[in-house]
Amino acid sequence: MTTLVLIPGLVSDAIVWAPLAEAVSGVMPVHHADLSGGISITGMSRTLLDETAGDIVAVGHSMGGRVALEMARMAPDRVRGLVLANTGHHPKREGEEVKRQQMIDLGNRSIDELAQQWLPPMLDPARVDDRELIDTLRAMVLRAGSEIHERQIRALIGRPDASAYIADLRCPVLLVAARQDGWSPIAQHQEIAAAAPDAELVIIENAGHFAPLERPVETTAAITEWLARRFGESQ
Repeated sequence: MTTLVLIPGLVSDAIVWAPLAEAVSGVMPVHHADLSGGISITGMSRTLLDETAGDIVAVGHSMGGRVALEMARMAPDRVRGLVLANTGHHPKREGEEVKRQQMIDLGNRSIDELAQQWLPPMLDPARVDDRELIDTLRAMVLRAGSEIHERQIRALIGRPDASAYIADLRCPVLLVAARQDGWSPIAQHQEIAAAAPDAELVIIENAGHFAPLERPVETTAAITEWLARRFGESQ
């Protein structure tokens, strides 16, 4: 049976994909990825492949999408499908390392201050006063802490250039973009969809970079419908 590997993003954990995990419970096995010990995107990908037996559908959010892509590159015979939400494929951009180092420095001074500055711009502007959502995400960042934040940022700085191999992907891909995501915009997902041999794009309305938590019902429905159609798996 195919295992759904649920991969969170930067300083994120299992709560990001909890609604999807609940929806497929009893239908297909689920493996919650723990990226907290990883120091590179490729290393994280190898660990997940080693932890999971048999066929895989890798579901990645943000940085987790890059891990999922790398899993498909490394094990094309095992990764039967990809769901890439609020993610990207470009290599490191000019000037990016300086900005990322500033975030590392901020997180090392105060992970709470990092959460306060980093989270609101990630969300749909209409949700920045949603205290329940903000508090949930802030607690998640605090659980990760500054050391994991720095390791994961450095892994992103040294990330593989996924754009170099997307055209060679053998598996179907579902891209989940969000209308108000300024960090990983819709156009970026359209580029991946255009490059991949078998890709579909769904856009979640009224959501930003954390679409799986901002709009869990809509995001989960889009993914489970695709799973049912492409793999005969549904909630």
